[in-house]
This record gives sequence, C-alpha cells and structure tokens, in this order.
Amino acid sequence: MQLTLTGHHLEITDSLRHYLEKKLDRVVRHFDQVIDVHCTLTVEKLSHRAEATVHVPGGALHADASEGHMYAAIDALTDKLDRLVKKHKEKKNDHHATEVMKGE
Repeated sequence: MQLTLTGHHLEITDSLRHYLEKKLDRVVRHFDQVIDVHCTLTVEKLSHRAEATVHVPGGALHADASEGHMYAAIDALTDKLDRLVKKHKEKKNDHHATEVMKGE
C-alpha cells in the first residue's frame, strides 16, 4: 500500500504520519487489495478535517471526518474507511455463484 499524505494549513509531523499509518493498518488488515491511499489533513479555524481516498480494484472509496482535534478526526476517518472497505469486500463476493441448482 502506498500512502500519500498532504496537509493544508498544517505541517505534517512524523508523529501524525506514524499515527495515520498505524490506523490505516487496520483497514489493510480487513482488505489486503488496497492499491494506494491519498489522505489530506486540513485545519479550518477551529475544526480539523481529515479526508482520504482509497483506491481498490473496482473503484475508489472516499471518506472524510471533521473533529475538534486532528487525532480525533483521524480516528473517525479510519472508522469510516474500515466500514467502507468491509462493505466493498462483501459486495465484491458473489454469494449466488456457489448455489447448487436444485432438481439436477
């Protein structure tokens, strides 16, 4: 997985980068076919915003979160991404292909 991290009105520190990488490991653990992740961290007055686009085979998943603190925004973002990846993984599996034809 390749991670691209950018900051708007914010300097990306090593601790922020490591925290985000640690949180994204959970997403990759649930779906190992993640190609790359582009994440943008933004500070707008009193709100901290985290956005991410995850590229997977078959499309791209986008999520964003806004909180009062950047680490809380990253936590909320990774929770949303985790749910989106699980949902994409379930949609990808064709549950009807394994059914046995009755009457044969």
